[in-house]
Formats: sequence, C-alpha cells, structure tokens
Amino acid sequence: MNRGVSTMRAEVPAEAAGWRLDRALAVAIPTLSRERLKALVSSGQVTAEDGRAIRDPATKLLGAATFLVAVPDPTPAHNVAQDLNLVVAFEDEHLIVVDKPAGMVVHPAAGNLDGTMVNALLHHCAGQLSGIGGVARPGIVHRIDKDTSGLIVAAKTDRAHEGLARQFADHSIQRRYRAIVGGRPIPAAGKVDAPLARSTTNRQKMAIVADGRGKRAVTHYRTDTVLRDAALVECRLETGRTHQVRVHMASLGHALLGDPVYGRSKAHRDLLARLGFARQALHAAHLGFVHPITSNALALDSEMPADMQELFSELSV
Repeated sequence: MNRGVSTMRAEVPAEAAGWRLDRALAVAIPTLSRERLKALVSSGQVTAEDGRAIRDPATKLLGAATFLVAVPDPTPAHNVAQDLNLVVAFEDEHLIVVDKPAGMVVHPAAGNLDGTMVNALLHHCAGQLSGIGGVARPGIVHRIDKDTSGLIVAAKTDRAHEGLARQFADHSIQRRYRAIVGGRPIPAAGKVDAPLARSTTNRQKMAIVADGRGKRAVTHYRTDTVLRDAALVECRLETGRTHQVRVHMASLGHALLGDPVYGRSKAHRDLLARLGFARQALHAAHLGFVHPITSNALALDSEMPADMQELFSELSV
C-alpha cells in the first residue's frame, strides 16, 4: 500500500535571517521536531516557493521566506498491536503515562517479541501516533525493568518525544521509587554516588566500577518505615541507569528483597517462598516532569501493588 503525503506550509519571518533552515522550520512547524525536519530536508522533501528542493539543513536564511514541507504518512511499526490491559495514569494527545505491572517487558526484544508495553500501546493509541522519526510508534524515552512495577511515560508525537528526551538527558525528571530492602540502612538516609557499567564477568549484570568505564549514577535514599529485619526505603534518582537502585542498595549491604540477581537474602527466603514473591521489591511510585508541549507541571503517584503491600504487611513490626 502506498504511503500518503501531506504538505505543510512554513512561513518564516524576516527575523529568521541568519538562522539555519532546520531551526527556522522547527519554529514555523512546531508539531515536527528539528531532527525530523533535518531528515526531511536531507531527503529532498523541502522546497522553496520557486519549486527548488533544498537538501542542506544548515542552509542560512536571508530573510522572510515560504517553504513547502512534504511529510510522508508514518510507516507502520514492525511490532504487532495487541489488546493488553493497561492502567493509564495520564493521557492526552501528546503523551501517555502507564502504571506498568510487574512482569511486563517495556520493549520487544529477543525472547520477548510480544506481550510488551509497546505492543499494548500500539493497540491503545491506534490512530493517535503521529510518528516518531517517521514511524507510527510510541516514543519510549526511559524504561523500567520487567519485574519492576510503576509509572513510565511514552510520547505519541515526535515533538513530545524530543521534549521528554531532553528532560531525561538533563536529569530534570523527578523519579522516586519505593523499595523493600533487607536490614535497616545506617544512616537512615544518604546518597550513593557510584558509576555503573556492565559487569565484565556477567553481561546480564551491572556493577559499580572505578576504571573510567562507568556512567555517573546517583541515588538518594531515605528510610520510610522500619520493618522486621528489613525496611521500606524511598529512592530518588538523580540519574537513571540500568538497575541503578538495585545495584546501589545492594552495595550498601541492603539488597532489594526478592532480587534474583543482586539479592538472594537467606533471611527472608522462606517468607518470599510462602508469599510466592519472586521479583525485586521495587516500585516506580512517583513521576514528575514538565509537559513538553503545554509546559504544565505534572506530578503523578502510584500506590504500591498488592504483592508489595502484602510483603510489607508481613514484615511490619
């Protein structure tokens, strides 16, 4: 089936003299990201009023001008849309925040080609996705582990994706997790500033490294409730690295209960088995960010899921 093409008219004012073409187009057509416009220019989809195709995004403008931008309809995503249950914490035409259950993978990959959050979003957002980089797919700007529950945001549009990605890159996103850890952290609150990288002995694990390979990772923790040989801890992420909370808390000697990679606490083994609790006790409880289109501040919270609440109750002093 042939893809359709829509044509957008970009009116560039005289004040844009000296600007790069891609910058001016991004201001004139705010629904498209600058990166998307760069790609359209480079592929010959942008023409001047006289019909000349302009292929260099860095072309400097001389003053007021009008351009026509041919925007092909988004190509279908390769992933299959699936009607899976989603708990939606917030949604508008630009983005969606999902309260992900434990056990759901975020993005299809080897071993998990379907049944993922992306498959569910392709069904839920059918007809709403304007195309991220020209493909009709949700824009995933961060991930949480398969067996971690809680809040995760995805973009529906190219521009929302770009704005969210910028906030994650500059660490202005507010992310707080609730974790049930073994033992009682002393001091009760503190900061772990330790770089993370893939383990050289086990590629499935992350490790704290001091050889310059790692990316900076900072976690602020605070004991919320003292439990029986355990504690409910709030972890605020200053950065967002793979397995960050799990590795940092384990490095303090207080691994997350149920964590099959960094934990394996013998002290709570029988309790975890009796409850059938077979995942890390970690929940993304708070997500705060500035809406990339409306500039409104959003602050969303999620209660601990039933399995973590049950574990918490069993451990209450």
